[in-house]
Amino acid sequence: MDSKVKQQHQVDGGLNENEISQQISSEDGRQNPPQTDTLRAEASTIQHCHLCFHDIHAALRELTATVTEQKGNIRALETRLRDAEKAAEQHTFLLEEMNKKNEVTDREIAFSAGLVESGNVDIGPSTTNITLTYRNVFTNIGNAYNPITGIFTAPLKGAYMFKISVYAHGGHSHPANATIMKNEQRVLVAHAQQAQGTLNSSKGVVLILEVGDVVYVRLWSSSKIQDNSDNNHNTFSGFLLFPLK
Repeated sequence: MDSKVKQQHQVDGGLNENEISQQISSEDGRQNPPQTDTLRAEASTIQHCHLCFHDIHAALRELTATVTEQKGNIRALETRLRDAEKAAEQHTFLLEEMNKKNEVTDREIAFSAGLVESGNVDIGPSTTNITLTYRNVFTNIGNAYNPITGIFTAPLKGAYMFKISVYAHGGHSHPANATIMKNEQRVLVAHAQQAQGTLNSSKGVVLILEVGDVVYVRLWSSSKIQDNSDNNHNTFSGFLLFPLK
C-alpha cells in the first residue's frame, strides 16, 4: 500500500512531490535573496550621502567666511584708496597754491637805490662815461637789481617803469648829465646845467624788456654830480608794471 502511494506521488523524472517542493523553494531562494543586504546597502548609501552633505555644508561655511573676510579687505582697501585720493587732491591743491604764490612773488619786482651809502661824494668829470653804482639800496624786491654793478636785469618779460634823478652844484663847465641805458642803447638823458646854485633833473620811462635785458645809468664823461647819504639826491628806481607773454 505504501509503495503504491509513493509510486503515485512520483512523477516523470523520478521525483516525488516533496522533492519537487523543496527544489522549487530552493529556486525561489536563489531568485529572490533576502532583503537584509539590500537594506544595509541602502542605509550605507544614505549615510554616505549624509556625510557628503555635511562636508558640503562645512565647505560652504568656510567659503562664506572667506568671502566675508575678502569683502572686509576690499572695503578696507577702498577706504585707503579714498584716503589716498583725498591726500593726493590736497597735495595737488597745496602745490597749485604754492605755484600761485611763487608766480605772484615772481611778478613782484621793484627796486630803489641811492648813490651814496655814507658820507659825501663827488663823481666826475672823467675821461670816459661811467656806469653809476647805486649802493644805498632802499628796496630790492625780487633781487633783480645788483648794487655792486648798478645793473638791473629783467627776470621776466614785461613792461617796466624806470626813473632817475640827478643833482649837482652849478657851474658853467660841468653839467649834470645822466642817461638811462637799455643794454647798449641810450634811452633818455636827465640834463641840468646853470652857472650857480644847485642843479636838479629827473626823468622816467616805460620799457618793454625781454628776459635778460639790462637797464643801468651812465654818467657822461664831462658831467659832475654831488651827493651825500643824508639827502640821497641821486637815485635810480624801477619796477614791473605787468608781465607780458
